[in-house]
Amino acid sequence: MNSKMIAGLALATALIATPAAAADLSYPQPNYGYAAAPAFTWTGFYIGANVGYGFGEADFSDDTDGFVGGIQAGYNWQFANNFLLGIEADLQGTNVGSPTYELDYFGTVRARAGFSINQVLLYGTAGFAYGKGTYELLGLSNSQTSTGWTVGGGGEYAFNNNWSVKAEYLYVDLGSEAYATVLGPIEVGTTTNILRA
Repeated sequence: MNSKMIAGLALATALIATPAAAADLSYPQPNYGYAAAPAFTWTGFYIGANVGYGFGEADFSDDTDGFVGGIQAGYNWQFANNFLLGIEADLQGTNVGSPTYELDYFGTVRARAGFSINQVLLYGTAGFAYGKGTYELLGLSNSQTSTGWTVGGGGEYAFNNNWSVKAEYLYVDLGSEAYATVLGPIEVGTTTNILRA
């Protein structure tokens, strides 16, 4: 009788243990692997603000200088070899001027091309420039809008995917326009060097 009891207990134990083992095998085991962090890229849209200093020349005027500030926006495409192409537009208010000439505002639409090393970007830029100047002589002032070109370069550092800081130099040539004065119309050309962050 003891042998029958032992055989019965062994069979019952086997029957109970088998479904439990099968149940454990039917559930997926958790995967504790971690995904690699995505690589940093400069590709995408951006918008920002800037402030800086401008100095230059205007015909029939003393040298010009003053502060600039404005906004910019653009889009970058970064390629597999870390080469970057982009487009950027900005609009600047200024008090760059002299006793007779004042650059009221200017803006640019430019291409950017550069090379990135992880979160550091070095680039050159060139494109179209426009602006409005005011010339005043003996109490008569006259404003004109002019167009021209710009060229420059800079460096940018990205803290993360959402924030970056850059320093930039632009040379802006707005050509010349005829301004009315008490002495008759005069052609005033203006160029400005811009340093901004």
